[in-house]
This record gives sequence, structure tokens and C-alpha cells, in this order.
Amino acid sequence: MPNPATPSPDSPYDGLQALARTLWLPALITSAGDTVRRLADLPRWRDALQAGELPPPDADLGDAALFAPLREAVGDLALPALARGVPALAEQVLRTLLWHADRVIDRAPGEPRADAIARAVQAFRDEWKVERGAWDETLALLRGLGDMRALRWDELQGLLRAREWREAQRLSTLLERLPALVDLLRRLGRREVALAPRASAPQPAPAGREPPKPMRVVETRLPDAPGEVTGIRLSDRLERQLGAEAALMRHRVGHKLWRAKRAEARLLTWESEAVLTDLRPDPQAHHRARTAPPPPQPLERGPIVVCLDTSGSMSGAPEQIAKAVVLQALRTAWHERRGCRLIAFGGAGEIVERDLAAGAAGLHALLDLLGQGFDGGTDIQGPIERAVETVHDAAWAGADLLIVSDGEFGCTRATLERLDTAHTGLGLRVQGILIGDRETMGLMEVCDDIFWVRDWRRFGHAAHTTGGDAASFSPVHSKSLTALFFPNALSERAARHRPT
Repeated sequence: MPNPATPSPDSPYDGLQALARTLWLPALITSAGDTVRRLADLPRWRDALQAGELPPPDADLGDAALFAPLREAVGDLALPALARGVPALAEQVLRTLLWHADRVIDRAPGEPRADAIARAVQAFRDEWKVERGAWDETLALLRGLGDMRALRWDELQGLLRAREWREAQRLSTLLERLPALVDLLRRLGRREVALAPRASAPQPAPAGREPPKPMRVVETRLPDAPGEVTGIRLSDRLERQLGAEAALMRHRVGHKLWRAKRAEARLLTWESEAVLTDLRPDPQAHHRARTAPPPPQPLERGPIVVCLDTSGSMSGAPEQIAKAVVLQALRTAWHERRGCRLIAFGGAGEIVERDLAAGAAGLHALLDLLGQGFDGGTDIQGPIERAVETVHDAAWAGADLLIVSDGEFGCTRATLERLDTAHTGLGLRVQGILIGDRETMGLMEVCDDIFWVRDWRRFGHAAHTTGGDAASFSPVHSKSLTALFFPNALSERAARHRPT
């Protein structure tokens, strides 16, 4: 057995194992500092930057005169906050830090080392003032789209210079004008009970069931228990003493008074009281009318399956809103640790299915979609069947289906029957987002609820040239034109959306 006290034969270079391969070369060839200290302190710098903090002052890599002002420059530029949670950015900060530190040895003959250090620190500041640019806003969006720990620096740089990323930034500002749409995506799924369930009128109870027993609310008050502060009293409880009393403890004279007050239990302390509330049967209350049991509580915050219409009729402003919905779906899923699957569909056989998972894969899938144009026909049968197959998977249990479309499609009876089976057996709900002027029979038959983006025209490119009022004008007063003017044309399924 090797002796733990015996140093490793690879020492100190065994410390490279704690660093990324991209840091090995600058860590070895940098002339500043001491090799042993440098290999020991660089992991401390990296961990601190990823945590959004400055490294401790003693992590000076063996050259305090050089790395102390560099550490100060890192703090002044707020680089720890920038690199928090982005390892690629933290490693780039360290690479540029070591590169500029290595320039000190190249000072001219007779030049004081302090002047060379000042020049290197200023060069480091100037480089990062240019480098960071609009990184704060960019990383705020980037962190909302997934885990950035798997991205390399070159991959991150290329990603942020792509046209698709500029499109994502533009769509992010568009979402600020659609708060109702953002809230709708939060409510999708069936894994948690909604905080504000919808109230419904009581229904007559089926025959043969016992009426509910009257209940009354009983409050039990527990004095001196943790809870609401009700006042101030005299006691010797140290954990409840007021700040004025605690200040006497360290006073050179006042501590004698504090000890006397404690001995006599005359310290000023908080008084609190806990209140427990429970329901108990009330034999004196009148029996209520027999009612049905309350409906099940609404559920939310589960996986999301997005069926996105990419047909030619969606080009223009509907395309921009549809892409913004997918962007927000990924942000919501990542922030709340939910699954998100995208099924983009066009004509017959044109289906692209991707998981918008956290990390680089999901981000690249999103950017690929943002860089594509919408054209072709519309076939809803295939994507709905794929969505129904998805929710049968255990990993996607509790998922809701979201259809983003202008409604220009129809659905066969067989597909509707598959939806009914999933709704009955799995509780599947279908939420529609209508980006157009009217509902169609196909959309009304498929969706359980339809969210109408009425002013969709103001999000297109024409809105910038025609003006806000003209661009947001809608030629119809209601999306349910068929239900209003041709009510007898509605099928039994479509009649669910009859306006009230």
C-alpha cells in the first residue's frame, strides 16, 4: 500500500487533474507566480467565479504583487456575477488573466516591475470592457434556456453570434408584451395542485349518498409558541430578547445591569403566540342541502408537448408569435424542471420531433427552429397521434398538449377518438393558441380550451411601417364567428366553445 505521507511522483503536476484541459497550457507556461501555488490556486479561482464570488485574497498563485490588482480588476468589472453558472465563461476569465500576467516578464530593461504590472492590469481591464459588451442581458436570457455547464467557450461565442440567437433575443422582448400567454404556459401540465382553483356552483348529489356533515372552525391558541408576535414582556429568554437588551451584553459597564436583569427575569423579550386551526363536526348547525362532492382540484405544472403549425399560412406575424411560444415553453420547462417536447408539423409526413431539454442539445434544437421559415401544407393527424403516444410514456405522464396554429386544419374521426381515449384514461388536456381571426371547426373539435391572440398583426414586420393602431386592428369582434352566425353547423364537440 502506498504511504499517504509520501508525495506523488507526479507532484505538483497531478494538480492539473482538477482543471479543464483548456487551462492546462496557460497554467503550465505562465511565468508569473509559483508553479505549485498556481496549480493549487487556479481551482479555487474557478470554483469561486462559477459561484459568482471573488476568490479569497490568499489565492495569489504565488505572486501577491501581481494577482492582487488583477483580483481587484476582476471584482471591479463584475466578472464573478457574469461567470456565475457558466463554466466556459469562468475558464475564459482565467485564460485571459494568465495571458496578461505572463506579459509582465516582457518588460523593457530598466522598467520597474510595478509599472509592468500596472500596464498588464489595465490591458486586462480594457479587453474585458470590450469583451463583455451586452453579456448581462444575453446571459439572463441564456440562463433561462437551460444548463450552460456543457457549453465550451468557442461554442458559446459562436452561438451568440448566430442569426438564430439574435432572433431569440428579439422574441424575448416580444414576450414581454404577451404576459397572458406566459401565464398560460405556466398552468399547463397535471402534476401539482393549482394555487387558485376555479370556483364552481354546487351540483345536486346523486341519490343514495349521505349529505356532508356540518363542520365548524376551531382555533387553538398556544401561548409562548413560535408564531405571530403579540407584544413585549419581561422574561429571561435569551433567544427572544430585544436588540436593546442584547447591546448591553458587550458593554463594559452595561453587562452588569444585563446580568442582574436576567437573574431577575426582567429582560425585555418578544411575546409570541401560535394559532392552530382545524375543522370539527358541528352538531348544532343546520344540515346543508345535499350536494355533490367538490370537483377535483385543477392541476398544473407538468410536462408540455407542443404541436407547432409550420404551414405556409403561419408565415409573417403568426410565425413570430409561434416561435415566441416555443421559446417561452423552453424557458418555463427549464425554470420549473419540467419536460418539453416539440412536434413541428406541416404537410403530410412533414413532422419534426425534438426534446427541448436543458443544456446544449435543447438550446440547439430551439435555435434550429428559430432559424427556419414556415411554408407548406397542414396535416394535423400525424402530430396528434405522436402526442398521444408520447403521453402514454411514463416519463411524460401528466403532460398537457399545446397546439399553436391559425386553425386552418381539419381532423378525422379516428384521431378525435384517440384524443377522447387519452382524455378519459390519462386525463389529457388539449390547449389551443389561436393566432388568427376566427376559430375553425377542426380547432374547436380538437381543443378543450382556446386562447385567442387577437392582436397578432401588431407583432409582424408590417407593424413597424403601418403604425401601432393600424397593425393591431382586428377585422372581427369575436373569434367564434361560426358559433354566432351558424350555430347549427357546430358538432357536439365543437359546441363546447359556443360563446356565452
